[in-house]
Amino acid sequence: MNRPFTPPYPPRPEKPVATWRGFFGERARTSVYGWSQRAFEIGYLKRNILGFRVHILLDPNLIQHVLLDNAANYAKPDIVKTLLDPIIGRGLLTADAQLWREQRRIVAASFSPAAVEAQRGTFVEAAARAMEGWSDGQLLDMAAESTRTTMTIIALALFGGDPRLISNESMAQIAAAIEGFSEARMLALFRLPQIPVTPKGRAGKRGQIYLRKTLAEVVDDRWHGRIKGDFLTGMIDALRKQFSEQEARALSIDNAATFYLAGHETTANALSWTLFLLAAQPDLQEELALEAQAALSKGADVAERVPRLRLFLSESLRLYPPVPRFDRQAVGHDKLGEEEVEPGDVLSIWPWILHRHRKLWDDPDAFDIERFAEKRGRHRFQYLPFGAGPRTCVGAQFATTEALTILAHWLGKWRFVDIGHPAEAAGMVTLRPKGGLPLKLEARR
Repeated sequence: MNRPFTPPYPPRPEKPVATWRGFFGERARTSVYGWSQRAFEIGYLKRNILGFRVHILLDPNLIQHVLLDNAANYAKPDIVKTLLDPIIGRGLLTADAQLWREQRRIVAASFSPAAVEAQRGTFVEAAARAMEGWSDGQLLDMAAESTRTTMTIIALALFGGDPRLISNESMAQIAAAIEGFSEARMLALFRLPQIPVTPKGRAGKRGQIYLRKTLAEVVDDRWHGRIKGDFLTGMIDALRKQFSEQEARALSIDNAATFYLAGHETTANALSWTLFLLAAQPDLQEELALEAQAALSKGADVAERVPRLRLFLSESLRLYPPVPRFDRQAVGHDKLGEEEVEPGDVLSIWPWILHRHRKLWDDPDAFDIERFAEKRGRHRFQYLPFGAGPRTCVGAQFATTEALTILAHWLGKWRFVDIGHPAEAAGMVTLRPKGGLPLKLEARR
């Protein structure tokens, strides 16, 4: 029997590294870098980081308590709001309490099963549009292709195909804005003004300004009736009924930014890592290509007819969760086991560690397509690619159907070949392949 494929992962020292190491080198640029082996074996860590008391939850029962059982006591952290405010303001991702509930209610219908079903044609169109520029034997950055494709889908599905949102400049500005978060995080931790000091930080700030300006123009076209009939128009109309004109416009821009960025960035990363894992396992890729071709021959609802590809995607999301870490902040006193939680404490939840934890998974760093064929007694809070509890990602089904549809169409016509480029995880907010994902394309005969 062949040994399972184990993709490379960042080095793990035996003991925890000093907190100050997180401010220098690769640990300051890549959130999943430098965790000790011990973190993948225990259920709880507590750290003091520049005056922030942080509880790192690695036990599904503790995570369930924070995300579900006592969710009302845990809000989005102030530092996260500081970091994300320049881009997404008080949109659905960062809002709390009543403001979150009102916005969630407004957008939920647009991500219902029926609404996702209505977007299948959009997923197919974007997948086909991407393949039009491919050629046999070509070397192509599939991370960039994935980003361009998911960006096209979000623009078509939510913003009426607005060309301002699918340009090369938009792609470049988004990448710069996301990469600039590492410096912004440092400034926030040291409680310094958000004034960038490095070229990457300044590029990130320019990216944020560009995106807010562009999205404000996109919103204003709908606000004044110049463009009608898309998701954004409906959301604006609903917000105007609920809030004052000034607040409704601000929230419209905030949510346009939220759905534009979060809606394509995370799915693009999921596609990228899945393509990497497919290229690294050519025999398995051939098996899934046959499944995809059979599904494609039977109609448009291909995502429902690729069960093995769905298992593959689930395992890819386990090893490479698009958002490797998310946080909450305690509003009031609480207790986690024997640990006291004080108001203002940060509760940090790490899918990257949880999904590879030695006490939760067999051979956790290895890729195993059969892992999700049955539940195997898993705790509902040990696998969190889309979060959990009341704030589970509203677009989870949209993203899953989108990714499966794209992958099936691409696999049915193209083979993705590993060229030896090292696949290293990078990023502080989302998990991207460092330096992109160059693969060789071979047309299937």
